[in-house]
Amino acid sequence: MKLPLTSPLGLLVLHLRVRLDRARTSPERGASAVEWVIITAVLLALAGVVGWAIYNFVSEAAEDLEVPELPDGT
Repeated sequence: MKLPLTSPLGLLVLHLRVRLDRARTSPERGASAVEWVIITAVLLALAGVVGWAIYNFVSEAAEDLEVPELPDGT
């Protein structure tokens, strides 16, 4: 299937083919991928710790709130 290079889909296919060819021919691309996986894992762990800390802070603050009763006793 030939796509015109002036279409967005054609440009996307061309860009993907160039990146794939570059990854196949460069011997150092595998190490770069492993580095990105490690960096991503560290950032995900950091985001999890920050999210856990925020959740605990908000939960503790919510427990300290006083909820007023409605006039009908509920």
